[in-house]
Amino acid sequence: MTWQSADLPPSHRITAAGWLRVIYRGLAVGLLTFGGLALLLLVRLIERPLCGAGRPVTPFITQFVCRSAFVLLGIGYRRIGTPLAGAGAVVSNHVSWLDIFALNAAKRIYFVSKAEVARWPGIGWLARATGTVFIARDRRAAAQQIETFRNRLSLGHKLLFFPEGTSTDGLQVLPFKPTLFAAFFDPALRAHLSIQPVTLVYHAPKGADPRHYGWWGDMDFGTHLLATLAQAPQGRVTVVYHAPVRVADFADRKALAAALESTVRRGHAAHLGHEGA
Repeated sequence: MTWQSADLPPSHRITAAGWLRVIYRGLAVGLLTFGGLALLLLVRLIERPLCGAGRPVTPFITQFVCRSAFVLLGIGYRRIGTPLAGAGAVVSNHVSWLDIFALNAAKRIYFVSKAEVARWPGIGWLARATGTVFIARDRRAAAQQIETFRNRLSLGHKLLFFPEGTSTDGLQVLPFKPTLFAAFFDPALRAHLSIQPVTLVYHAPKGADPRHYGWWGDMDFGTHLLATLAQAPQGRVTVVYHAPVRVADFADRKALAAALESTVRRGHAAHLGHEGA
């Protein structure tokens, strides 16, 4: 299925009252986000010389900001299950830019992103500040990526991947790309690494298009952001943490990707559309 920005959910139309909410919610979330970023950078000035790539304090700031953002937006948030304890990897379906807030709100994690994101205006700077791991889509860089993963895992970090490779309308889970799991089968990682599958389910506001929170295709970020700020009443997001699996229990990356995808799909089917979820 191909999605185009022209296929915007009807619920993205903004009323006069909606524009008022855009103003006061936008100011509140903006102050929260950039104020938190400023505090994070100040703390990082002390944390980096003392701890290097280790971040014992600043992730708590990111977590607080992400939790508080849902309160200010009026979006309900529910966590089911227990996040992975200790170092490891996390994989999730990808629906929206809101995923960053939803996944950071429950547990301190570090996103793994394509290298191009580091050069994006604004977003790239924010990603670097919060410890995102950037990887190049180049086989020649595989050895360096494995070393980077190993170093970050040795610090107790949890690395978050979106194996679908793109965001969706929130009504389905796309196939997981096995190539993203190749690095985990390196002997330096495979024997001890665990991966936790996580399902994100967005529940649209009552009466709104079921795809309301989805951000896909060439949909404009600004339009989606404004629609999210303007919406009243808001909907909810459910974050389901499934049992972790050991990489060593799988024969190859295809088997691992298929198993993780199946778990995320089941969680999505179980919670999508549940009013009480």
